[in-house]
Amino acid sequence: MSAPDADAGTASPLTLTDYATLARTGMSPAVWDFLEGGAGQERTLADNLRAFDRVRLNPRVLTGAGRPDTGITLLGRRWAAPIAVAPVAYHTLAHPTGEVATARAAGQAGVPLVVSTFAGRTFEDIAAAAAPLWLQVYCFRDRDVTRQLVERAERAGFEALVLTADAPQLGRRPRDLRNDFTLPVGIEPANLTTDGFAAPAAHALAQFDPSLDWSIVAWLRSISSLPVLVKGILTADDAMRAIAAGAHGIVVSNHGGRQLDGAPATLDVLPEITAAVAGACPVLLDGGVRRGADVLAALALGADAVLLGRPVLHGLAVAEEEGVRHVLGIVTDELREAMTLTGIRTVADAGPELVRTPNSTPTPQAVRPVGRTSGPGLRKAELHGSLGDPVLDTMNFLNEITHRYPDAISFAPGRPYDGFFETEQIFTYLRRYLDHLEESGSSPDQVRSALFQYGPTSGQIRELIADWLRLDENIDVSPDSIVVTVGCQEAMLLAVRALIAGPQDVLLVSSPCYVGITGAARLLDAELTAVAEDPGGFRCADLAAAIRAERARGRNPRAFYVIPDHANPSGTTMPLETRRELLDLAAREDILLLEDSPYRLVSPGTQLPTLKALDRDRRVVHLGSFSKTLFPGARVGFVIADQDVHDDAGGTGLLADELTKIKSMVTVNTSPVAQAVVAGMLLAADKRASELNSKTAAYYGDAMRVTLRQLEETFPEDERAALGIRWNEPSGGFFLAVDVAFRADNTALRRSAEEFGVIWTPMSYFYPEGGGEHGLRLSVSYLTHDEIAAGIARLARFIRSRTSSSPEG
Repeated sequence: MSAPDADAGTASPLTLTDYATLARTGMSPAVWDFLEGGAGQERTLADNLRAFDRVRLNPRVLTGAGRPDTGITLLGRRWAAPIAVAPVAYHTLAHPTGEVATARAAGQAGVPLVVSTFAGRTFEDIAAAAAPLWLQVYCFRDRDVTRQLVERAERAGFEALVLTADAPQLGRRPRDLRNDFTLPVGIEPANLTTDGFAAPAAHALAQFDPSLDWSIVAWLRSISSLPVLVKGILTADDAMRAIAAGAHGIVVSNHGGRQLDGAPATLDVLPEITAAVAGACPVLLDGGVRRGADVLAALALGADAVLLGRPVLHGLAVAEEEGVRHVLGIVTDELREAMTLTGIRTVADAGPELVRTPNSTPTPQAVRPVGRTSGPGLRKAELHGSLGDPVLDTMNFLNEITHRYPDAISFAPGRPYDGFFETEQIFTYLRRYLDHLEESGSSPDQVRSALFQYGPTSGQIRELIADWLRLDENIDVSPDSIVVTVGCQEAMLLAVRALIAGPQDVLLVSSPCYVGITGAARLLDAELTAVAEDPGGFRCADLAAAIRAERARGRNPRAFYVIPDHANPSGTTMPLETRRELLDLAAREDILLLEDSPYRLVSPGTQLPTLKALDRDRRVVHLGSFSKTLFPGARVGFVIADQDVHDDAGGTGLLADELTKIKSMVTVNTSPVAQAVVAGMLLAADKRASELNSKTAAYYGDAMRVTLRQLEETFPEDERAALGIRWNEPSGGFFLAVDVAFRADNTALRRSAEEFGVIWTPMSYFYPEGGGEHGLRLSVSYLTHDEIAAGIARLARFIRSRTSSSPEG
């Protein structure tokens, strides 16, 4: 049977039960029994299903939760939903494409696939099909066999190891014994060469190491840099032992091997395990998940994510890759629906108050005393959901890596070069501004007040900024349309807060994009939709399509955020023709453009006009900063918001006035001392920041050229294809993007820093809806030319070590 029309998206006319029925019809009874019988007792598997059937979710109304966000982050990786594909052997029994089709579907769904040691396709073929991949590890008597498997998986780009700890032997499988089952000819593990696989249970008895103890975790960590999770945990004691042994996570599971007859259902033991772990590591649950409501129940009882096994094989058997994608889509859609009906916006909000079991009475959340929790401290689920978003962890992780490896050369910081700053300059520029105030007729009391008092919320140097914009950027706006902010980040926050007024309003962003706008949207519960850039850069047609799609969903696209010049992170620059086309599109579709362009004046050569300079319809809200151009530590930014705002009484003001109201409740005002120093710098250059930045722009231009030359010389053209490496060539700014053949994630970054002494930024940080897994961002601004040369040499050694086809692989 063919799968439903792909144009239907994740929606499918089939249910999971339908997929199971169709899969069973298309298989021989012996193969069906093998795949369905489980590696443990049939009674245990049935108990897992009944445990979920006993749980009821408590509906809640009028919560104002808005559209649910199913995304999570585990082990540094963003998942689209808290679901991974469980390790199930021999996908090729369900369909000849096997794990390759499963990996493609999982990758499209944005969730990981845990690949069985007994996979029917090679690790390399599966990795080439995409999807974040983990390896399920059985430990053989011959440790070299296990070592070779782990090393192959790591070279292929796998991201974690899942040790099946409850399988010293495969369980007694009654169905297989009744059927006298052996694997069909041609169905065998693709990654093992040992004989004897026709009868899996007998092979396991002969080959698996029955004497494993907790030292196996340390051994796995000694042979691999990948995080290790332990699967098969059913008690709080074993969970704590796993953590003490060095495990990075645990999987609550009761069917990895031969279990005691009547072993507890995984859901029943989950609360005591998660209470014992207390957030020390991720906890996943495997066994019995068949519905989106099951996923939410597991999350509410403390799991971070679940594994989904047999339904995935059913989808694979019925409709190959498309069937797997539909199965994952069904469960995710059901999860989203359950979140809506229980009134939670993010999976981090799921807590025990959501579930009701036959022996439990839920705690009424509305009457829980403020500041009180069920245990000591605060529950993260009671804090804002943005605190679980990976975008808020990215800078912390980079800082941690930088401090842990101080001798590493870092291409991560996007900050100006220290060599341009002298301490005494601060006092010189401060004095210059005070002289300006006196020359303008300010009294000594007024001069003192300009430094020591709060000052106007909208800023006290708006006139000087307006003069600079007119002289350097050909932007002619009234000082009244400018708000001086605490860095550009506050300007983003104010603009998003003002423009995204309700749950149906949407902020569109060019993807990849600067993490600051993603974080601001997340903090404000603003809906954000990514508009993927073409490999050649941004295309207006893609934005127009995204706007139409959002309106078709009943949503209201309000604004589009973009960095037109030397963008962070990609380094791309928008052509002049595209800028004009974008302004026309904004007028036609009645949206605003949030233009963020901090790298123009620190780039060599003549720059293209800003969107704001071309704006004749006041469609552009321009976000600016002096951090890159004049004085990073001052944290002075600004926003130009000259759009008219009409009230119901017939009055008209400026959007800048509305932003000032919001600022008065956030930072009250921007530091007058910081404003004074920046103003003094502008005055010293006759209000032309370009004069102050001529030397810095030349320096950064040279740094970019040195970096590109080092890449070209280090990676000869004939080697690039073999390594799968390529990079773009920005004309200015701080950043360039490098594509590699392996997954450039946090695990790879940690290894790069520890073993090779070079730090970079994963491009995946900059994709709000997933992507960029094979890219890294290099910042050239903070390093000397010698450091750049040494850093590229180290980076080359790291890249070659991760690419099996390279001479050093």
